[in-house]
Amino acid sequence: MPLYIYNTLTKRKEAFKPIVDGEVRMYVCGVTVYDLCHIGHARAAIVFDVIYRYLKYLGYKVTYVRNFTDVDDKIIKRANEEKVSSEEIAERYIKEFYADMNALGVEIPDCEPKATVHIPDMIEMIKKLIEKGYAYQANGDVFYSVRKFTEYGKLSGKNTDELLSGARVEIDEKKKDPLDFALWKASKPGEPWWDSPWGKGRPGWHIECSAMGQKYLGKYFDIHGGGKDLVFPHHENEIAQSHAATGHPPVKYWIHNGFVNINKEKMSKSLGNFFTIKDVLKKFNPEVIRFFLLSSHYRSPIDFSDQNLNESKINLDRFYDLLLFADKELGVNEGKSELILKFEEAMNDDFNTAQAIGYLNTELHRLNGIRNKGSEFLQGIATLIKIGKVLGLFEQNPAEYFEREKSEGLASIGISEGEIKRLISERERARKEKRWKDGDKIRDELSQKGIILEDSPQGTIWKVRSKQ
Repeated sequence: MPLYIYNTLTKRKEAFKPIVDGEVRMYVCGVTVYDLCHIGHARAAIVFDVIYRYLKYLGYKVTYVRNFTDVDDKIIKRANEEKVSSEEIAERYIKEFYADMNALGVEIPDCEPKATVHIPDMIEMIKKLIEKGYAYQANGDVFYSVRKFTEYGKLSGKNTDELLSGARVEIDEKKKDPLDFALWKASKPGEPWWDSPWGKGRPGWHIECSAMGQKYLGKYFDIHGGGKDLVFPHHENEIAQSHAATGHPPVKYWIHNGFVNINKEKMSKSLGNFFTIKDVLKKFNPEVIRFFLLSSHYRSPIDFSDQNLNESKINLDRFYDLLLFADKELGVNEGKSELILKFEEAMNDDFNTAQAIGYLNTELHRLNGIRNKGSEFLQGIATLIKIGKVLGLFEQNPAEYFEREKSEGLASIGISEGEIKRLISERERARKEKRWKDGDKIRDELSQKGIILEDSPQGTIWKVRSKQ
């Protein structure tokens, strides 16, 4: 089955055919670096990380570009509040962004351009739009004439009449039309600025991605992605700018991930249901977060809650328990197993990670039923690990995974590892002396505190019970 991708532009799944055979050029809108990243950023980053990994898995030479917006109203506002430069704010949160992405196992793209480094490229594109009659100057500002671009609204499904009657448009008396948007903004007191043919100022938000995408991937490239919230106006405006500047569409396939809801409500600072990645990492292993986010199709909304994360943790624990049991020396998986074929079938259907994880769960059940049965078991483990690398899962040492879970779990239930070991020793002594009731009493006492004992030929091991 060939790879099919849902194209937001055409509103249907399409067979993926790269512009250049064997190569994929992909641009994904990155973060505006004025604050810590939240769980919505995590979803977008992980979704496109898996798409990047899977395209490479299929054998494509992938060039992946993800930008940083490091000049913006929000950055300037925060800088003025803290009485520091915008550059200091941007660099601080770029550093925090990398810390979060590294923790989540997100691979570094091939190129990560900053908007401020590419302002000359933006100025050149704006000059071209003015020359072609798609943009105009107004007292140091430059605006794009939306009505000049007849295909405006094709990505989002909006038309100009609807936008005027119902949508929020930025009011500015300098505009010839309320729908027009800024390509260049004249500088105001307390703002960073750059020289331009229209005076000192800074670029509008939308022009940066058009300019940087074109610089690194060419005038027509394969994939442009981002969150669903970027469809309008950001990506709609990108299309208008780029198409007007070059005379043809800029991108073949547009991909957008769905929203994150918090306890069935849309995530919002105003509702107080806003969680940073750092907040969530304090409570959950990074792979639990990945596993949870990949358990739903990327285009669907996903409900983020402690209960749903705990369910993902229980599921992921089962995989690591199996991997912990497996021998370290795994056989080499020759050819494509049935699981690999099913995995590829799911991923080729618009990167359906939810279906892929369903197949992994079925395989987990099968492998647990054939533990200690030689090569078939080991081949199955090797296949799990191979698929895990594409999804960014099962990449931790199993023993270290459970040690981390233990230490974090113990901190939350208030019992020390030394106390647990002491009680396990007492139980073993009671069992040797055939004081079965005393041994059972110790097991029950630990169970009430959230500690589960498992007896094996190698001795008794203990785990912290996952929250339900």
